Amino acid sequence: MKQSQLFTKTQKFAPKDEVSKNAQLLIRAGFVHKEMAGVYGFLPLGWRVMNNIMQIIREEMNDIGGQELKLTALQSKEVWSKTNRWSDEIVDNWFKSELKNGTKVGLAFTHEEAITGLMKSFVASYKDLPFSAYQFQTKFRNESRAKSGIMRGREFIMKDLYSFSRTQEEHDIFYGKAKDAYVRIFDRLGIGEETYLTFASGGTFSKYSHEFQTVCDAGEDIIYVDKEKGIAVNEEVYNDEVLADLELDKNNLVKEKAAEAGNIFSLGTKFSDAFDLTYRDENEQEQKVIMGSYGLGPARAMGIITELLADENGLVWPENVAPFKVHLINIGEDEKTEEIYSQLQDAGVEVLWDDRDMRPGAKFADADLIGCPYRVVVSSRSLEAGGVELKKRTDKDGQIVNVDKLIEQIK
Repeated sequence: MKQSQLFTKTQKFAPKDEVSKNAQLLIRAGFVHKEMAGVYGFLPLGWRVMNNIMQIIREEMNDIGGQELKLTALQSKEVWSKTNRWSDEIVDNWFKSELKNGTKVGLAFTHEEAITGLMKSFVASYKDLPFSAYQFQTKFRNESRAKSGIMRGREFIMKDLYSFSRTQEEHDIFYGKAKDAYVRIFDRLGIGEETYLTFASGGTFSKYSHEFQTVCDAGEDIIYVDKEKGIAVNEEVYNDEVLADLELDKNNLVKEKAAEAGNIFSLGTKFSDAFDLTYRDENEQEQKVIMGSYGLGPARAMGIITELLADENGLVWPENVAPFKVHLINIGEDEKTEEIYSQLQDAGVEVLWDDRDMRPGAKFADADLIGCPYRVVVSSRSLEAGGVELKKRTDKDGQIVNVDKLIEQIK
């Protein structure tokens, strides 16, 4: 893509009312637009990143057998009344409204009830199980105070997967597969080394649930990390005698601020009880379906990547999620740059070509702010030296690379 055709522009300063690092940088670089507190729209560069993140998640969910669907955000009162979660006393962050005919509706903050009700139409026999289904869906939560930029909003996209199993053993097997898939996702997103499987309260479903917490200064949680074992415990269970079960020594745990990147829950039969979601087993006996819920927010992941990896000059994107792999900059030499631009595109390399008529310093500053993994500079100086200047975003200095070897080095 030619940068001159990109309608967004970079900004020197972030909005004065924006305090979070991730939103400040993403707004300045032209990735997101702040509609209001806790509500952000994604501009072309930001939406490319979001799609890359969602594709990684999609591939891993498909790999463990997840089937993608899309439920409605608009939900009826009757469905949610079955679990009492329509009540403001139980859930205080609903966005609710009313249709012209008087029917009460809400904008879903999650989808356990909706998908459980849906599955009554498809589950009858043990032969129908097990399976899992997931979606990328916009959620709405009427947070009293939205903060942390795109990491916590009133409107946000969530990947939520739900599993349906015949027995606890069958559920546990899938639960383990989902846990492993999450580890792979965070590795592919470039934050795996700082993301820990974290034991948290399991509520009424089990002794523990599992969160994936990424150590970063912008985090809202406190966790205690055993770096040797690569696991952590949330502060809420730190003082629990949970720790003997987990074979963790309090002397080895390091206190850290962390941001929740994802979570997985065993739901038992809470929702299948409420909706009478049953199946007939091999002996024609009615049994309740065992369920699980597995959440991961792509925008939250995008915010965590920003918080964790950005430097003093701007964004730093891992190759798997970057909006473009290469930021191509020409200083004069339009004809040669266009030739290189075409070669990169023909080789399947996604390129943002800064073809604007601007001074070099401004182009370099924008390239650092936008944060593509590689910067390629074409100038008379580089050509005289034998090629183009190739520089990784995370390196201090670049190197001259022969044009014929450029694609090989990048790929």
